[in-house]
Amino acid sequence: MKPSSAKNPEHVHFIGCGGAGVGPLALIMAARGCRVSGSDLVDNKFTQLLRKAGAEIHSGHDAANLPASATRVVYSSAVTDANPELALARERGIPTLRRGEMLAALAAQYRRPVAVSGSHGKTTITAMLAHIVREAGIDCGYMIGGKLNAGNSSAAGNGDIFITEVDESDGTHVCIHPWLGVVPNVEDDHSWSVGGEERLFDNFRRFGAQSRKLIYFDSATPRRLFAGHPDALALNPGEPSFDPVRFGGFLGQDAALAVSAATKLGIEPAEAQRLLRTFSGVARRMTIHFEGPGRIVIEDYAHHPAELKCSLELLRQRYPGHHLRVIFQPHRYARLAKYIDEFAALLKNTDSVFIAPVFAAWVESGQVGSAQLAAKIGPHAVVIEGPWREQAIRVMADAPAVPLLLAVIGAGDIDRIIPELIALSANA
Repeated sequence: MKPSSAKNPEHVHFIGCGGAGVGPLALIMAARGCRVSGSDLVDNKFTQLLRKAGAEIHSGHDAANLPASATRVVYSSAVTDANPELALARERGIPTLRRGEMLAALAAQYRRPVAVSGSHGKTTITAMLAHIVREAGIDCGYMIGGKLNAGNSSAAGNGDIFITEVDESDGTHVCIHPWLGVVPNVEDDHSWSVGGEERLFDNFRRFGAQSRKLIYFDSATPRRLFAGHPDALALNPGEPSFDPVRFGGFLGQDAALAVSAATKLGIEPAEAQRLLRTFSGVARRMTIHFEGPGRIVIEDYAHHPAELKCSLELLRQRYPGHHLRVIFQPHRYARLAKYIDEFAALLKNTDSVFIAPVFAAWVESGQVGSAQLAAKIGPHAVVIEGPWREQAIRVMADAPAVPLLLAVIGAGDIDRIIPELIALSANA
């Protein structure tokens, strides 16, 4: 893919442009001079930002949304072949790419693309590294699949470095050939989406082999997958954090990888650590939304047992003496079915837990749901449903007298309960 020129700009149409992966990519392409159009089922911050950037954005999917001038169509992996815009693009012979394929084409335009791929922590590590590099005065492009607490999540950049997270859930991380690959962990999450565990692991192996340089945390699976790599650095996951107060628990591991990657890019380790201390964080990752007398409302994006375990451990570490009340939303029926016993075992260790309806994502139904999870957890687990206000009232109905830590955990739309919890906490 060549850079778009003012005389003959490429016209890229994005299907699913309100998503956390497609939206930032569309913004980058607009900033690089491409004509951009797109569609999504709902309006949100990304569709609004795209309109401000001059893009023509449609609500809903319809063949009429596809401009005659479109030279390329990019679509989310959640988009099916039945999508009318995708079907028409293929009928017209317009090149169509999954979001990850387009991202790889963009990254290939930079001399030193850095790609973060792993089962957990990709967004935070990518954001940390982009922060360090930019604060060091180095121009770089970056694309982050989450909102930064201190600004937008995407930038075009004019330097020779492009920092991005790449997605294992649809296998498109094998499309990129990074100058530096970063892998925090490899687990079997999303194996159902790519054809099984061995296919997932083989995709990670290919990602590592295609990375000129590689950094990963040493454990049995990555060690096996990346054995023989000519320029790999295996970090000790048990190494103490350089700043245990600011970056405790799993955040310390994320920080270690970001600093190591920055060092590969020419920044001294001590300087990288100093710059990282000014990092404001990523939205929905251990984000404190409210602190008042006897009440704290905090949010985390954990949606896999390994992530949930780390989140609960860090919450207990940071807030001893608090009643830990978790509001948990399972994310994807397939994930809940695969890990329901692990989720239940972890959530048994909370002081109280409320289970919201499953966030379906790509599949609308499944064999197990929130009620089955609550039953496995035990009597202190309560299923909540209905409008968010009603769910929040139920969560707060029997709040204990001891300091209460309300932890909203999940990767779906569970964040919509937070304003209601804040309002009820402020008036308590």
